[in-house]
Amino acid sequence: MPMIVGVALAVAVALYAHVVGLDRERGFYPVVLVVVAHYYDLFAVVGGRAALGAETIPFVLFAGAAAVGFRTSLWVVVAGLAGHGLFDVFHHRLIANPGVPAWWPAFCLSFDVAAALCLAAVLAKGERPLPPGPRAA
Repeated sequence: MPMIVGVALAVAVALYAHVVGLDRERGFYPVVLVVVAHYYDLFAVVGGRAALGAETIPFVLFAGAAAVGFRTSLWVVVAGLAGHGLFDVFHHRLIANPGVPAWWPAFCLSFDVAAALCLAAVLAKGERPLPPGPRAA
C-alpha cells in the first residue's frame, strides 16, 4: 500500500503543479528533490538525533544535485530523484535511523521514482521550464 500511495501522490503533485503552472518555474522539481531528501534528517531528529550527522551527508549530496540540476540541466534532477529512490532501497543497510517508519522506504522509493518519471515526461515533451534568472547581487 505505501508504494501505491507514493505513486499516486507523486502523480497528483505533478498534475497539480502542471495545472497551476508551478512546473513552469525551473526551481519546482529541484525543490521537490530537496524536500524528499530532508525527510531522513527529520526522522533522525524524531529518533533521538543519533543518526542526524550520518543522514546529513546524503542530504547535502542530494541538495547539491538539485542545485546543479537547477543551474545546468533538469535531467540532473531526474537522476537525483531516481537516485534518491535507489537510496531508499539501501538506506537501512547504510544508516541506522530508529526514527524512520517501517513503511517509509517503500513510500519514498515509489514517490521518488514516480516524480522522476513525471519530470522526465515534461522534459521529453519539450516543455522547458524557465531558465534560472540572474543572481541577486
